[in-house]
This record gives sequence, C-alpha cells and structure tokens, in this order.
Amino acid sequence: SCLFGLSAQNRYVTNNGTVYFKSDAPLEVIEAQSEELQGVIDPGSNSFAFSIPIPTFQGFNSPLQQDHFNENYMESKVYPKATFQGKIIEQEDLTKDGVYVVRAKGILDIHGVQQERIIRSEVVTKNGMMKIRAKFTVLLAEHDIRVPRIVHQKIAEEIQVEIEGDLKAREN
Repeated sequence: SCLFGLSAQNRYVTNNGTVYFKSDAPLEVIEAQSEELQGVIDPGSNSFAFSIPIPTFQGFNSPLQQDHFNENYMESKVYPKATFQGKIIEQEDLTKDGVYVVRAKGILDIHGVQQERIIRSEVVTKNGMMKIRAKFTVLLAEHDIRVPRIVHQKIAEEIQVEIEGDLKAREN
C-alpha cells in the first residue's frame, strides 16, 4: 500500500526477547532474567522501542530477594516497566541479510528516571528475521535506585545487562 508516495516498510517485532542482569558484589552475586522483552525496530525511520515488565524477572537467589528487588529497589508497582527508545545512529539497511554493529541512541527509562544512552548492539539479519544482541551496564545511582548501607556489600552499584531478541518482519 502507498501512503504519501512511500511504500509500506516492514517493521520488525518481538514479544519474547530476553533480558538478563547480574549484580556482582563482594558478598553476593545476584542474577535474574525475563523472557518478556517486547520491541520493535522500524528500519524505514531507523527508530526502535523496547519495553520489559519489571515483575517478570525470575531466577533470584531467594523469593525474599525477588520481593526486595520488586518492592524496595525497583518499586515495580509504581514503575512497572523499563523502556529504551530512540534511533539507530548508523544509516545501514538492516533489512538486507548481514551482520551489523550499530549504536542505538535513545532514552533508557528505569525506575522512572530517564537517561540518554548510546548502546552498542549487534544485529544479524537473515531471511526476514533480525536477531539483536546488546551488553551494557546500568548504574543504580543514575536511576535513583537506593541501596541501604547494610546491604552495600551484597548489591553492586553497577549492574551488567544483556539483551537478546529475535524480531520478525511484520507489515504495518
């Protein structure tokens, strides 16, 4: 279909991407992941948007730790999701088969605090599918996530995050 003389561009969508995080502190390592990352990449405008529901993270060392994560640190009833949206800096045609390393520049919103970030990402396009991968760190202080002094040795100030997702082409 044509709209204002532009051919319809496919958008690439996922509803089951993975977000994994690790807090590597002196006294404890905490790891959790969710497989409910939702996202869209629009190659026509080079834009993207991703969202993860915070309460879907699993795999903590204990149920109590998961409760603390949701209630005390992430306050997931008040801030139920984290989002990252913006533009891809490189002007690559990501719809063509290939391996691309691109910089995703946008607003990372965690715990209700927005930070502009540039996140290096790998995109592998093959047969109408895109596989994305990214690794980056999140500083708790930058997102106003407060850790009581008593647990400072158990929770890292810098959290390692890995994202992976398979996106399928979908016509608008």
